[in-house]
Amino acid sequence: MLFDTELYKCQIGFYPFFALLLFTFFSNPNPWLAPFLSLNFITTIIIIIIIIKNLKNPLSLSLSLSLCEFQSVAFFCVAFFFSSFINQAMEKSEEHDGSKECSGKTRAFKGINNSPHKHHYYHHHHPWLQYSGHYGFFNQNQFQSYSYYPSLLPLPPPIPLQLALPPPLPQNHTFQPKTHLQQLSISNTKFPVPSMTPAQEGLQWRKSLPSKASDGIKMRNATKEALVAARRPDSGGVEGPVISLLANHFLVKFDPSLKVYHYNVEISPNPSKEVARMIKQKLVESNSGLLCGAHPAYDGRKNFYSPVEFQNGKLEFFVSLPIPTANTGSPFGEWNGFQQKQNQLKVFRINIRAVSNFDGKDLSSYLSNESDDWIPLPQDYLHALDVVLRESPMEKCICVGRSFYSSSTGGTKEIGGGAIGWRGFFQSLRPTQQGLALNVDSSITVFHESIGVIPYLQKRIDFLRDLTQRKTRSLSDDERKEVEKALRNIRVFVCHRETVQRYRVYGLTEEATENLYFADRDGKNLKLIGYFKDHYNYNIQFRNLPCLQISRSKPCYLPMELCMICEGQKFLGKLSDDQTARILKMGCQRPKERKAMIDGIVRGPAGPTSGNQAEEFKLHVSKEMSRLNGRILQPPKLKLGDGGHVRDITPSRRDRQWNLLNSHVFQGTRIERWALLSFGGTQEQKSNLPKFINQLSQRCEQLGIFLSKSTVVSPQFEPTQVLNNVTLLESKLKKIHRAASNNLQLLICIMEKKHKGYADLKRIAETSVGVVSQCCLYPNLGKLSSQFLANLALKINAKVGGSTVALYNSLPSQIPRLFRLDEPVIFIGADVTHPHPLDDSSPSVAGVVGSMNWPAANKYVSRMRSQTHRQEIIQDLAAMVEELLDDFYQEVNKLPKRIIFFRDGVSETQFYKVLKEELQAVKEACARFPGYKPPITFAVVQKRHHTWLFPFEINPSSNQNQHFDENIPPGTVVDTVITHPREFDFYLCSHWGVKGTSRPTHYHVLWDENRFTSDELQKLVYNLCYTFARCTKPVSLVPPAYYAHLAAYRGRLYLERSESVAFTRSSNIISRVTPPKTTPLPKLSENVKKLMFYC
Repeated sequence: MLFDTELYKCQIGFYPFFALLLFTFFSNPNPWLAPFLSLNFITTIIIIIIIIKNLKNPLSLSLSLSLCEFQSVAFFCVAFFFSSFINQAMEKSEEHDGSKECSGKTRAFKGINNSPHKHHYYHHHHPWLQYSGHYGFFNQNQFQSYSYYPSLLPLPPPIPLQLALPPPLPQNHTFQPKTHLQQLSISNTKFPVPSMTPAQEGLQWRKSLPSKASDGIKMRNATKEALVAARRPDSGGVEGPVISLLANHFLVKFDPSLKVYHYNVEISPNPSKEVARMIKQKLVESNSGLLCGAHPAYDGRKNFYSPVEFQNGKLEFFVSLPIPTANTGSPFGEWNGFQQKQNQLKVFRINIRAVSNFDGKDLSSYLSNESDDWIPLPQDYLHALDVVLRESPMEKCICVGRSFYSSSTGGTKEIGGGAIGWRGFFQSLRPTQQGLALNVDSSITVFHESIGVIPYLQKRIDFLRDLTQRKTRSLSDDERKEVEKALRNIRVFVCHRETVQRYRVYGLTEEATENLYFADRDGKNLKLIGYFKDHYNYNIQFRNLPCLQISRSKPCYLPMELCMICEGQKFLGKLSDDQTARILKMGCQRPKERKAMIDGIVRGPAGPTSGNQAEEFKLHVSKEMSRLNGRILQPPKLKLGDGGHVRDITPSRRDRQWNLLNSHVFQGTRIERWALLSFGGTQEQKSNLPKFINQLSQRCEQLGIFLSKSTVVSPQFEPTQVLNNVTLLESKLKKIHRAASNNLQLLICIMEKKHKGYADLKRIAETSVGVVSQCCLYPNLGKLSSQFLANLALKINAKVGGSTVALYNSLPSQIPRLFRLDEPVIFIGADVTHPHPLDDSSPSVAGVVGSMNWPAANKYVSRMRSQTHRQEIIQDLAAMVEELLDDFYQEVNKLPKRIIFFRDGVSETQFYKVLKEELQAVKEACARFPGYKPPITFAVVQKRHHTWLFPFEINPSSNQNQHFDENIPPGTVVDTVITHPREFDFYLCSHWGVKGTSRPTHYHVLWDENRFTSDELQKLVYNLCYTFARCTKPVSLVPPAYYAHLAAYRGRLYLERSESVAFTRSSNIISRVTPPKTTPLPKLSENVKKLMFYC
């Protein structure tokens, strides 16, 4: 009985004891209580041990429980009163600090509580707080700490959050900026930087603990490791004579000690970019005191950056702007009593919350490259400065991506089809060896022309060009779909009444305008034409055309003739050949002209230095281009065919081109069984075909290529319409193949003009029939110049298995430290092509090629795969590389000793992800061969960047500078000043620019287990550029990447059809819940699989 009583006391006594203990721990996160809590905890443990030991002794157990209860209550009381005393003292201290005013003149920074453990929130009660809390604008208890770490430039925009609308306001309510006096303790948030040794080879897998770089890379621990970019192996290359250059990088000096304060901004309701910037401007003008006189930089969405700390860590404002809201219930997007309501204001609620603060010391240390230890690029500070330098252009220009356009940035030019080319400029802040640099470049983008919808359709659609003369014209179903496709998602405004409202076109009405009715508020049906006559005294002219549907779900109509295209909308449609030619001509400037344009942009009224924002953050942007020294690599000696009079040649011309006069290709082929197929053409054009066959055969013979002067079957003549019928086209091709005993080496197809059936022709020939084809146009056959015939012969020779040229001094003799004749090397190129911007369903296509001979390395086999829509990472890379390695083994009888991988089409924001996944895929492919672990070099090839190199003119009046308006010579390489401060990259201009300005190619090595020196890799890439099969000059892109691009484009053709299937499939799709299914590519025929059919 006594034991039961004591057990009951045990059960009752433990509950208050543990409750008090937990409450003491979690309700007092004050460090001053640490001694009390520690003593309480130790004593508690001792008591628990006593209880356990005396479980069999009821009397001792009772005594222990009583002591336990007394101890818990005593310690709790002491801890509670001491905590209260400390909190009151700290409250008085912070209230004293918070009452200090910010001086706008001195711009002094307030002290910040850097302890991450102290968070004291003080709430200023206000009726709006309770009101807004009821409507769910924010939760006053949710004070979470968010950190923003932007990715490498160029940076994608953050996704705006959809916030709730503000509650209805009482009449005559005046809005005042309101602050919640809740001061956040802001800590300097940084990435933990482990102590590491410098990378010795490529991107090393770095663990959180110090580790020594080694050749063995353990990928299985990737989830716990970080990728580090390959360090530059030396101070740069030294081979080649020096050339003085200018680059369009403008040095940016900053104060590393300046703190930047990052604030999160939430605006409700969610505004457009233009309205958000108007809100920011009015907010700053009206609340200078609360913002401490600062003019923060705003990215247009959710981020404020200020050089001065605001009065409080959490602010709330209400800003009103004269933005009318349309009554979506009206069938015309109108509102009743417009003149009465046009002066009403729309109210926006702005919540500003402190996120973090940081200075530029880490960035300065990163740029100085003083330490060999790996440290991450301080993205937060770099992104903040980038936003600061974009502030002024954002206020004055239309922003498209990272480029800006306005009427003051170079003018506009019509290019036809309702499109207009705008000149603008691009800017991006980049870390370089000389420090921070602003990369500025002129740019051109196509916009919709801001004209009436009717004139726009007349310009854009051929069958509507005479629309103004045929006002009673109606549209067929197919015509209506084409017009709807041209207008969908375009923003318009109306011209029959005064309004600032803008509408988005979601489609067209099924009925013509004269057949449209709507119900008014009384339920009476009104005819649309009568409504406009009665209310606006306007007679609708184009009554048989449909109206624009300007609502996603409700019937909301606007007659086409009353609508205008809004200015500043980027043209996303596919440009015609004429439009493409005009826009290319618009962007084609000689070096001297382009340099002058860029200098004008930097000094211009809308350029990056036009505002005062940079001065606020103590930034100084130089207005002079960066001066640097490049080097000119010498061209390699080339090997030609043995049958010609010239067996080797060194390209000595300034443009580094060579001709094949009196010489043969390195490896010519014999084409004895071939056929010719003609589509369309006049009778006169067809009569010239025998002459064409004879001259082509002769030119091939001069180049060491044998092309029979007679076809195995007589030339076939088909009408152009055959290209529109896929089934008929396939039957024609198979018929020719059977007539050639299913042993056709080549099919030459001649077309009257460019035709969309070209895609079907290539797909059928290379997958169903199994023959390589060469297409050309009848207009080109009328010239039959020697150069045209030579180019055609080179392409044919490469497609059927020959090669144009090889290096006279093989790669092992040029780079003996790494390459040997008996240790073959494979060069792999990879690229991904994506569908058109308006295509929301077609898959992306990946192309991977690999060299199949050594040491010539001038024949490449391809693999192509379709993959998820707009997926940049190559999903099936492991299988594709495995197939290439297997093919290489069959050709060379050895697996490659080394793998050199060139990846095209990757932006800097994707470096980490591409390397992490694709390098692993390459290693997985190698692992499928037992014991095979070759060293891999993984380099990204970038052609679409904005760095230009110009010859530096020391004395403009000197006669020696007559060539300075010309492009930099082929072989110009730059690996200092404007390159990355730590990583292994360089710019190489390997080609001669015939038109415009030569753009160098940027090579960025992400992984290098082969341990190339700068000179070795630059020489390797430059020499490979001379081995491209289709021409007799060095190309701008290393051939593996070039061939991968061609292969991926060929895969894209396989997915296209002559019928407009794609449009009918996605014409009615506005949003997609799940990603579209991937259509697999048809399999290549075994006859063409190992040939360079894609050339």
